[in-house]
This record gives sequence, structure tokens and C-alpha cells, in this order.
Amino acid sequence: MLRHVEESLRSGAIKLGDRLPGERALAEQFSISRASVRNAIRSLEVMGVVRSATGSGPNSGTIVVSNPSTALGGALRMHVASHQLPLKDIVEARTMTETWALEHAAAAPWMPEQIDDARRLLEAMDDDGLPSQIFTLLDAQFHVALSALAGNVVVSTMMESMREAIRDYISDVVVRQAAWEEVVHVLRSQHHGIFDAVEARDGVLAARLVREHIEWFYGQAV
Repeated sequence: MLRHVEESLRSGAIKLGDRLPGERALAEQFSISRASVRNAIRSLEVMGVVRSATGSGPNSGTIVVSNPSTALGGALRMHVASHQLPLKDIVEARTMTETWALEHAAAAPWMPEQIDDARRLLEAMDDDGLPSQIFTLLDAQFHVALSALAGNVVVSTMMESMREAIRDYISDVVVRQAAWEEVVHVLRSQHHGIFDAVEARDGVLAARLVREHIEWFYGQAV
């Protein structure tokens, strides 16, 4: 059944937004038990290929979606937790990916309004009353929004996945920071510098600043 879904997606027989047949129909189609169908659908959900909902209405049933970053991020997070993927290596991979993205964003054909999402996130993080947990959430979205300007969807997906993989680590670092007000002041200043460089299409400067930013934050925890 999984191979059938893959081949159907590749051929275009199944498209995003399509609803898969019900359990009984799928069981009859592939001559397998309904329990096997449910297991296959759960596997597709974990991979971010479908979304299942019970009940009736337009959002019920098993609908074909595409959410690769959540699936990849969840898998990476589990392997980081098992110590098979060292945190240091994830941080290095993120640094390489994001510096590449910001450097290439300088020459990418994005329109000025496309940077507005990052601008709004930047302005939201300037709120002194913002809880640290919300700040880190906006921080992650800010980095992804800037990286997306490079126009490479695989890089954007990898960025989101790696941020998801180290989400708990970042939260732990923030909780342990006794001088959070000092840390967040530095982060805000760094964010503004990175944003200004990207907006000015200075890819070399943006890449250097984001590398320094990531390494500085990582250095707070080791």
C-alpha cells in the first residue's frame, strides 16, 4: 500500500488535497486486513504525507498533505535524544545550511514584500515583555523566514527540521540562563544586524553575522 501511494503521487494519480478511500475499500483493494491499512496510514502520517481525522465533513478522512519538515524534524529529534546524532553536529549542519541560504538570498529574485514576514517577527521579538518561550518560537520562525528567501525549498525544509530537532535543547538553554535579559538583548541586536544585511542583499555579511550568532548562542550552553 505504501509503494502504491508513492507511485500514485509520482504519477499524479494522487495529488495534494485528495482524500484516500476508506479503510474497508483499501483493505479490499490490496487484499490486506483493516489493521494493516491502519498501520500503513499511521506510517504515512508519521512521514507527513497524510492527515487523518475522524467524523464527517470536508476535513474528515485521510487527506494527502505535504509536511516534510515536521516528519524530518521529529525523526532528527529522536536520534538527537538517543545520542546517535551529536548536538554539536546538528548545530554545525544548521550553520552550514543557514549561511549558504543567506548568502544565496542576496542574489535570489525575491520581492521586497517577501521579507515582510521576517520583519514582523523581528519587531515582535523587540517586545520587552515577551516570555522567553515565545521569543524562542519567534526566533526559529525568523531564521526560517530569512532562509526561505534563497528560494530553495529543500534547504528551507532542512532548516525547519533542524530547528525542530534542537527545539528542546534551545528551551533548556533559555531556562538555565540566569541572565536572560542580557542574553536576549544580544540576540535582538544580532537579529537586527542579520536582517539589515539580508535586506541590503549583502550575502557575505549576512552569512558571517548568522554564523557568529549561532556560534555565540551555542557557546552559552557549553
